[in-house]
Amino acid sequence: MNESESEAAVAADEAASAAVDTPPETDPRPDRLRTVRSLVVLNTGDGKGKSSAAFGVAMRARAREWPVAVVQFLKSPDWVTGEQLMAEPLGIDFWSLGEGFTWDSDDLSRDEAEAREAWRHGKELIQAGDHRLVVFDEITYPLNWGWIDAADVEATFRNRPERVSLVLTGRDAPQWLIDLADTVTEMRKTKHPYDDGIAAKKGIDY
Repeated sequence: MNESESEAAVAADEAASAAVDTPPETDPRPDRLRTVRSLVVLNTGDGKGKSSAAFGVAMRARAREWPVAVVQFLKSPDWVTGEQLMAEPLGIDFWSLGEGFTWDSDDLSRDEAEAREAWRHGKELIQAGDHRLVVFDEITYPLNWGWIDAADVEATFRNRPERVSLVLTGRDAPQWLIDLADTVTEMRKTKHPYDDGIAAKKGIDY
């Protein structure tokens, strides 16, 4: 890097720092804001918080008296999770239709069948239109493994009733799902206690 490039880099760093340290003085919102009947929200990436954020939206929707449904892929109904314990008193319709971690499975064909059943049920929920929010937790995994038909999922999402919003979670979201969603957030891992051999913490992780 020559001297002029170094000076330019320093100036760029200073400008970025000033942008962070200085309160905005102009309205950052786009002109001609409009409302829509529903949205598709996607939380992906390798960092923690995808499902936690999804359940935060579910709680917000229930506070607005929306009918809310949750369909969990891969998470066994035998697990006692905080989100499931939360769902019943809030009036959230909750289905955990997976078989748990695939590496613990002794029959992946059964896991695949469970994923297909979870999708069949979730598709019915969308098409019925009775729930204003449907959360599909960990849906990217069966999509990427070919356990559920991506074309069917895409068509169902695109052709959903106009008042049905969706929240989708899972790592490695396929590009078509990123393109379809209105809001896409990638959770990026900076640190995770698993990397230091620390097990999942009740109340934090589940």
